[in-house]
Amino acid sequence: MGNIKTTPVDKWIINPVNAFISKSSTGGIVLIISAVIAILMANSPWSHWYHELWEHKISFGINDSFHLNKSLHHWINDGLMAVFFFVIGLELKREIVAGELSNPKNAILPIVAGIGGMIFPALIYTYFNGGLATINGWGIPMATDLAFALGILYLLGDKVPAPLKIFLTAFSIIDDLGSVLVIAVFYTSDISLVNLGIGIAFLAVLFISNLLGVRNTFYYGLIGIGGVWLFFLLSGVHATIAAILAAFAIPATVKINETSFITKMKAYIEKFKAADPDHSVPTLTSEQLHILDDMETLTKKAMTPLQKLEHDMHPIVAFVVMPVFALSNAGVSFSGNFWEQATSTVAMGVALGLMIGKMIGIFGVSSLLIRLKWVPPLEGVTYKHLLGVGFIAAIGFTMSLFINELAFSPLGEAGARHIVQAKIGIVIASVIGGFTGFFIIKSIKKGAA
Repeated sequence: MGNIKTTPVDKWIINPVNAFISKSSTGGIVLIISAVIAILMANSPWSHWYHELWEHKISFGINDSFHLNKSLHHWINDGLMAVFFFVIGLELKREIVAGELSNPKNAILPIVAGIGGMIFPALIYTYFNGGLATINGWGIPMATDLAFALGILYLLGDKVPAPLKIFLTAFSIIDDLGSVLVIAVFYTSDISLVNLGIGIAFLAVLFISNLLGVRNTFYYGLIGIGGVWLFFLLSGVHATIAAILAAFAIPATVKINETSFITKMKAYIEKFKAADPDHSVPTLTSEQLHILDDMETLTKKAMTPLQKLEHDMHPIVAFVVMPVFALSNAGVSFSGNFWEQATSTVAMGVALGLMIGKMIGIFGVSSLLIRLKWVPPLEGVTYKHLLGVGFIAAIGFTMSLFINELAFSPLGEAGARHIVQAKIGIVIASVIGGFTGFFIIKSIKKGAA
């Protein structure tokens, strides 16, 4: 086999960066670092600058007929986070089409665990806040942060069976779907039916384009952002819903099956060799360039636009969208009244909802279904593994912070206090739940039944 030439740039920059990005745990680590930086900044001498930064206004428009003027914080939550939800939509569609959720038998356990992991945290929060103005925050402890959770599992290495990672991913996606539905139904403001109708019309264009065989991802991005996302934002329906719906319009089919792809690619390789038999000249012939173009076209036909988009956008979400979101939302100030904030009904409801509610909803429900033999056990996964994952699922970071803003921002000055209290609850649950789950799984002896 011939060697690939390695340049100094490859050796010292490109290869190390690619190796760092490709690790499954890296996204979670970057997210943790971003959250820690936000907390440190919010409790430093630069805290005023930190909070003021996110309130800077950014606007654009066309004369007086169309104008958007929002703070940087709002653009991150309504705009940048739409990219996060778009990728969540792509993952969800892939799981439904060809993943764990495509097989009803395999899907039962993560679906029920995901639903249990939403219901019990919401009930615990409601127990602490029922009848109070803060009841609107019941959706905060419902979701698990998949990036954080998977980051912890990958740090545990071979202590974690592969089916456990798949189970965590599947029920987290169910959690995310449930949270999106909660946002759509319960955390949406006054609706402009005209703008919503225009947004739905653009969405229909995307689905019709899919049926007609359009596969250009730039086209879907242009219509999705300039049409669906923008008009959903103007309608009052949260724009993240548009991102999920647009993701479901992306084609998930190939134009050539694997067997035909391999046969045709082998033929192209033989033609490529024959086009320049001696291989003595470092440049390619005109015929070889045409063959490479044909190979590239064939490769695109062998990929689904959905998977290509998911693959290409995952690093953007993991290393840009989520860290920026954490930097702008995780900054909670631990002031002199920290104990009072940490023992408030909001903080207690969120923290215990995440820690106890997730453990009951995921570990308790999953264990019960397996013991009753309603679902088959996961291969190589013990009840102790499930207990550990139940605690790790208490890390509700990204989605919890997101719903926190939606739930309490409309309450004005009181809402601002509740946002801080909820953030404290989220941080407490994420730290305790993450460490507890980590050490439970780490204590499992290899090969334990």
